[in-house]
Amino acid sequence: MSASCEYIARYFLPLYRAFVAKELVEKYGYTQKKAAEKLGTTQPAISQYLTSKRGRKGNPIYDEVEPLVKAAAVEAAESVAKTEMTQEEFSNYFCDLCKKLRKAGKMPKERSRIPKN
Repeated sequence: MSASCEYIARYFLPLYRAFVAKELVEKYGYTQKKAAEKLGTTQPAISQYLTSKRGRKGNPIYDEVEPLVKAAAVEAAESVAKTEMTQEEFSNYFCDLCKKLRKAGKMPKERSRIPKN
């Protein structure tokens, strides 16, 4: 796995899932369990996303990326709610977000730019 993929998985996937979970539960009336099934995670993870215990914590560039990630999550949640989207198709939406983040210059171009915790 490349350094940028590790960075994405650590900082953006939880944030993205948090925004999608919030949309599914609050806007589309999904239960936490149903949202978890659609997102390929667990109900406790969805609970943590909804209470901001998971997803935003420790993201070093949250303020910079929040609008891009949230917009992508809203679009993905709508597709999840209105179609029989598979987990693989949901993953493809995340890959599209990754491309947008790269294009916007929000991804580290080299390993030395990745924040160390």
